[in-house]
Amino acid sequence: MSTFNLGSVWYRTSHSLAAIVAVCLGLGGVTGANADEKGSAPTAANTPPAADSLSSKQQAIVLIAAFMASSDMPRLNEALNQGLDACLTINEAKEVLVQLYAYTGFPRSLNALGELLTVVEARKQRGIEDAPGHEPSREIPTGEALREAGIANQTRISGGPVKGPVFEFAPVINQYLQTHLFGDIFERDTLDWQSRELATVGALAATPGAEPQLRSHMLASLRVGLTPAQLRQVTQVLTERADESVAKRASEALAQALSAAQ
Repeated sequence: MSTFNLGSVWYRTSHSLAAIVAVCLGLGGVTGANADEKGSAPTAANTPPAADSLSSKQQAIVLIAAFMASSDMPRLNEALNQGLDACLTINEAKEVLVQLYAYTGFPRSLNALGELLTVVEARKQRGIEDAPGHEPSREIPTGEALREAGIANQTRISGGPVKGPVFEFAPVINQYLQTHLFGDIFERDTLDWQSRELATVGALAATPGAEPQLRSHMLASLRVGLTPAQLRQVTQVLTERADESVAKRASEALAQALSAAQ
């Protein structure tokens, strides 16, 4: 039985199915990777155990996104296992990796989905049946209704109507953002908006040159209800588990976002 260090907690690669089920249902007597999930409801909008603390599931989403964006398959494998151990459902994990194609490109998304498939199959062979999770609970609008929904989502997340010289120069890019990213993707309630922003922050922190977008999504994270303390924990998780440059970008972007928010 092999072990690897996940920050301040040690995770074992062969959790028993009973232990994982106990964690997901919030039962007592759980130690190790998922102790801080005690008492949380196994839903897509899983709330952290304390207002200023990320759940182990949320921490895993940040790491999954960062390692997916950097194409670091060994550490992505570990982070996916960590997430599934923390009650991230298979459909939630899929949703993270599908959404991030909009930020990192189709090749990385497809490769990461392949890695998730490998992880899920390997866990099945060890007797672990991960919860599949739910599909979107509502029909996604189409046509003009989709664009209107996307504009509303974009405005809420961005803090106001999105405009500027780039969008005036190439208005079609904003149409794509509104109808596809904030429409098709953000209308899917398989994943809550806090989780979506954590995934985006993790991926952008691992993407050199995306600092302006990273700052914007740090602010967006605050708008969807994540606290400054939780976002500081994001930088701490990246400091402990990711490369130094990734953590530095996240820390600098957070400091700038908090300054702008004030």
